[in-house]
Amino acid sequence: MFKPADLFDLSQTDHAALFEGCEHAWDALKKIKAYIAAHLRPALHHECVGRAWIGEQVFIGAGTVVEDGVMIKGPAIIGKNCQIRHNAYLREDVIIGDGCVVGNACEFKNALLFNSAQVPHFSYVGDSILGYKAHLGAGVKISNLKLTPGNISVEWQKQVIDTGLRKFGAMIGDRGEVGCNAVLNPGTVIGRDALIYPNTNWRGVLAGHHIAKNRAGVEVAVRRA
Repeated sequence: MFKPADLFDLSQTDHAALFEGCEHAWDALKKIKAYIAAHLRPALHHECVGRAWIGEQVFIGAGTVVEDGVMIKGPAIIGKNCQIRHNAYLREDVIIGDGCVVGNACEFKNALLFNSAQVPHFSYVGDSILGYKAHLGAGVKISNLKLTPGNISVEWQKQVIDTGLRKFGAMIGDRGEVGCNAVLNPGTVIGRDALIYPNTNWRGVLAGHHIAKNRAGVEVAVRRA
């Protein structure tokens, strides 16, 4: 369930080497900083629409469009044919695959997006990995730091696994879907082709091909004059 190949098609990233020797997919989060430092060759091949601020330690592939108001601090590696939309904020140690959407007012930090992942509107993605064609609806927040001291653990089949990480947001498997305004709490793992309903406050593991449904009741009343 938690091996890199259980969640991700490693052919859908140019950075599969990140996962070498990783028993659990989240172990790659510990390696992103050093991996970028070893492989980054700064170069800007993008098209800029408006004015953006891009740091010195950034690579952007051909065909990528960077819109007005974007800030890319770096270090960062951004692939080909992406959309980096208005006011996106990419902090340190971010890897974006090919054909990705990094949307308006979204913030990223210590994160990897596989090819064709989409985070279009108003989201926070920290210490997380999004698989091939994973998609976050508008306003999804990935919480990466629990309120109590200690490392983040993952619970599965009556086992508690210490991730060794103080900060760990989510692993979202290939084609995983998260509905608008959902919150993913620290240590979330979502399997391939799984779906989280909008407005859900989710914690823990959702196996592949499953749906987490938020069935909160809605009261309908007569509107009086």
